[in-house]
Order: sequence, then structure tokens, then C-alpha cells
Amino acid sequence: MAIDWGRVLPVIVSILIILLVAVLRDQSRVLAVILATMPINIPLALWVISSGSTFQQTDFVPITRGLIFGLIPALAFTAILYFAARAGWSLVPMLAAGYAGWAIMLLIGYALGFFRF
Repeated sequence: MAIDWGRVLPVIVSILIILLVAVLRDQSRVLAVILATMPINIPLALWVISSGSTFQQTDFVPITRGLIFGLIPALAFTAILYFAARAGWSLVPMLAAGYAGWAIMLLIGYALGFFRF
């Protein structure tokens, strides 16, 4: 059985970045935050999507449009985490509230037609 590196390599890169964040968290929180927020998931996702057998270059247009609008719920997620942390919440409630806000924003965006594929 041959390994499909086009599908496996993005996963390996993601794991390496997570491990780097774990190592750097005690050395430099600034570097850990930079790695955590660097635009790596988008290129990896585009790589995986574009390696599909039916993918065409013109498919990038609606996908990247969706990525732009997908950043809005992600920003809401991060803002909710920030305000929950300032309010003294622990990690699990912070994440639950963040994901709830993210899902609501995603549904609103979908209902408004921002995510058309």
C-alpha cells in the first residue's frame, strides 16, 4: 500500500506545529502565540482540497471567499475567549462559550449566504 503524501504531509506538519507550541510555551509565550496564530491551517486545507481528483483551479475562488468569511466566526471565537478569560473563567467554559459563539456566527453567515460552494 503506497502512502499518499499529499494527504499525509499536511497532517504531519500540523502535528509538528502543535508540538512546537507545546515546547515553546515555557520558553517564549510570544513565539508560542505567533505559531498558534500563524496562517498554517489555511494553506494546509487548500493543499488537501486541491489534491482531490475533481479539483480545478477555478475552485479556489469560492473556497477562498469562504475562507475570508470564515475568519469572522474565528475572530468572534477569539474575542469571546479573551472576554471570558478577563472575567476569570476557566478553560473549559471559555472554550464552550467560544465554540458556541463561533457556531452562531457561522450559522448567521450561512443564512446570509456568505458560504456558497
